Amino acid sequence: MMQLYGKTDPRDIPSYSIRDAAKYLRIPVGTIRSWTVGRNYPTINGVTFFKPVIATKDFKPTLLSFTNLVEIHVLRAIRQHHKIQLDNVRKALDYIDEQFQVPHPLAREKFRTDGADLFIEKYCSLINASKNGKTDLKDALNAHLERIEPDDTGLAIKLYPFTHSHEENNPRIVVIDPRIAFGRLVIADTGIATSILAERLKAGDSIEDLCDDYDCDSVTIVEAIRCELPAAA
Repeated sequence: MMQLYGKTDPRDIPSYSIRDAAKYLRIPVGTIRSWTVGRNYPTINGVTFFKPVIATKDFKPTLLSFTNLVEIHVLRAIRQHHKIQLDNVRKALDYIDEQFQVPHPLAREKFRTDGADLFIEKYCSLINASKNGKTDLKDALNAHLERIEPDDTGLAIKLYPFTHSHEENNPRIVVIDPRIAFGRLVIADTGIATSILAERLKAGDSIEDLCDDYDCDSVTIVEAIRCELPAAA
């Protein structure tokens, strides 16, 4: 896998715009921008800039790697239950970095087995969360971590993003794999890019045509195309 990309791990290649990430992960553009670029916040002493909590390559405009997508996916769990507090998230992540001393700990299997509880305890202590709040956050984190598939080294290699607004009963019809279709969103176990299906439907092909051409059932085709629509659609 390394030789195909000039000895660069495809997981580390900046390939996704913030809008790409927002579409694939169904997270608002502004939220992802805050986490990866940073954000100005008004305070009683004037405007303060909070640094990003996810490290990205220095590209203008900002481009994200597959590993960045995984990190954003995991941190989405916090957003589901707490208001975004970048300084507290950063402190909790710094704590995890100190404990693991490896890059991108949120994208590693070891975070699921050893780090999730540490992160929850640290983060919740910073925001004075109740016991129920900790339980909710742990359940949300687990739901997100279960959609990440690691390789033999424990680093994420596949991400099955949520395709519905509710985390429960989300199908695993589509996947992001940096080794397939240059990391574009594809139907799982195939190389069929969801963007191609959406383009063909827009050009006039019917769902039945696409089912026949790609040997897929209509439920799979419709779900894949829906992933190319805005989150509110």
